[in-house]
Amino acid sequence: MTRRRWSWMNELLPFVAMLMTTCLDMGALTLVKAAMDGGLSIIVYIVYHSALGTFILLPFFIIHIYRNIGRPQLTFHIMLRFFILGLLGLCLYQILGYVGVYYSSPTMASALGNLTPAITFVTSIIFRMEKIDMRSSVSVAKLSGTIITICGAMVFTFYQGPQLFVTIRSPGSPDDQILLSQPSNWVFGGLMIFIGGTFGCIWNVLQSAIAKEFPDQFTIVFFFCLFGTIQCTALSPFLEPNPSAWLVQSGIGTIAVVFGAVYSVGIRISILTWCLEKKGPVYVAMFSPLSIVIAIIMGVTFLGDALHIGSAIGAVIIIAGFYVVMWGQVQEKNKLEDKHLDVANESGLSDQTAPLLFP
Repeated sequence: MTRRRWSWMNELLPFVAMLMTTCLDMGALTLVKAAMDGGLSIIVYIVYHSALGTFILLPFFIIHIYRNIGRPQLTFHIMLRFFILGLLGLCLYQILGYVGVYYSSPTMASALGNLTPAITFVTSIIFRMEKIDMRSSVSVAKLSGTIITICGAMVFTFYQGPQLFVTIRSPGSPDDQILLSQPSNWVFGGLMIFIGGTFGCIWNVLQSAIAKEFPDQFTIVFFFCLFGTIQCTALSPFLEPNPSAWLVQSGIGTIAVVFGAVYSVGIRISILTWCLEKKGPVYVAMFSPLSIVIAIIMGVTFLGDALHIGSAIGAVIIIAGFYVVMWGQVQEKNKLEDKHLDVANESGLSDQTAPLLFP
């Protein structure tokens, strides 16, 4: 058995790519937050951002159709599912998510974003795609990690505490008090992000089910963006009735729209797809907690956000719960792979010819 040689393409480059993507994610979110603070309407940003992203995807989708003549047939049933994906994953998820960011901060969004594995686990149980077995260490890890992340999210949202990195304070100042609650806007923002994230997790579960029935990922992504853009546009007159709000002036608002669309549709999807192919989904997910640190640095530096001890404690608890859930997922993946290899060996198949269950 030969030892696997170290390769910068397989080891170093994915790490750099994921680190860069995490920084750009938080940079884009901080840019949008600054644009919204400067007067950019939430729904205006979402409609322009989504429409531009769909327009960028259109020529690639046309090429994809001509190159894949034998792709699955688009039926009314499939198109209806694409419509539901657009409603859940783009329309509701983005509207609620950006409303939450507007009332709170990118730090809140990045922290609660680490609830995704836990919420997805609960959603899978509700849809009967996963069962809980208390005799299994995998189920116990996922369940306990879910409880830990939810507790951390509650601490992050509802407990403020004294401000960190403050060396000079006058006696009796508010920073000397242990505040048991956050300002109402902060709590409302966290609630919107959580609800939006829940819709996003439901989207993940449904998208996985649809991908098994319609194994053409690019087509799913295009129609998801197209239908989501149409739905957001249909809702926009009710959410933003002021016509002047749709005239985005050149400056940070335009930069946020263009950068968000080009980065999320072109750069981000390409990098994540490549990293998923090289290292797998667990490796990609492990960088999620890093977004909290980057969001805090950017928020304090560019938005003037204050860091309180409640946010720090809540973030640590969320990260701990996140890694517990991820550990459970890794163990489950290893068990499935071992089971598959045992079946393959019993069937007389070699390791090279056995199909892989995971990328």
